[in-house]
Amino acid sequence: MTNCKRRQSMNNVFWQILRAVLLLFVQIVVLNNIQLFGMVSPFLYTLIIITLPIKMPRNYVMLLGCLIGCVMDVFTNSYGFHFAATVLVAYARPFLMKLFATRENMEKLYPSYTNFGNAFYYYAFAMVFLHHFCLFAIEAFSFYYIGLVLLKTLCSSVFTLILIWGIETLKIRRK
Repeated sequence: MTNCKRRQSMNNVFWQILRAVLLLFVQIVVLNNIQLFGMVSPFLYTLIIITLPIKMPRNYVMLLGCLIGCVMDVFTNSYGFHFAATVLVAYARPFLMKLFATRENMEKLYPSYTNFGNAFYYYAFAMVFLHHFCLFAIEAFSFYYIGLVLLKTLCSSVFTLILIWGIETLKIRRK
């Protein structure tokens, strides 16, 4: 690997870490305080897992999911809810990516709207929905509230996807 490629790779890693820290900060400081009608709780930090490099090994993705989930649990006092949901999403990520991405899309470096097109939003919605369902199901801890869990999951997933759409739109306009 040449020095230029190595420097570019380190630069990408730096920006990924900075973006992850920024998303976690926004989630903890701003978005954790948003509760719309008791149904909508946006969890934008899932975007960190969604947009990790495509070729990143599952072990590293799951380790990163553990770390992100732990950070969220510490700041929300949620006793492992975020940990479980984030690790599940990290595990399911390759399956969902193969489900929604084409073979040409899998050749790209990162999942994004510019690389995947509309398939990115289907993939992102599946990831966010799975994360939110796991989180709210563990929180309810009963099948008695399955209707409420599904409603909260759908409302929160749509709101989170709107935030993801906004971020992707800003990335496109910046370029």
